[in-house]
Amino acid sequence: MRASTGTLMRSTNRTDARRTRVDPPQMITPSVHGDVLTAISDGMVALLKEFYGRGPTRAKSYYEDDLVVCVLRGGFSRVEETLLNGGRGHAVIQQRMEFQEVMRERFAGVIAHATGRKVIGFMSGNQQHPDLMCEVFILAPTDLVDDHEIQADEASAPDR
Repeated sequence: MRASTGTLMRSTNRTDARRTRVDPPQMITPSVHGDVLTAISDGMVALLKEFYGRGPTRAKSYYEDDLVVCVLRGGFSRVEETLLNGGRGHAVIQQRMEFQEVMRERFAGVIAHATGRKVIGFMSGNQQHPDLMCEVFILAPTDLVDDHEIQADEASAPDR
């Protein structure tokens, strides 16, 4: 698996990264930002591998302001490959959409833990050729959603 962290390089000094406070989100330093992106990519790949039986072969994550995007490549199961080869691609996409909805809280937990911020929105998309999955997360606080619209029970809180 090849995990990419976007345009910023990952820090090699983890001690400094852990001591750096990530509050407010706009003040993230490049070394900490790289660690966050790596945690997102690695966490998403690990979840998919654990629950799908096979994980993506590539992952790349982006984190800017109140938006996290994780693009994943590969990882079709043998059943999915059989369905695709049999002309049942729509069934594979539908199954993946159902799976991603079931995994919503687990995916959001990975993002909340990595960023230290609450996830208030999750959207997912899939395509077959080339095989790509895209997971999009909206984080609080954001100017897109008023505070009174965010319900505590609908949003994942960070584990930090």
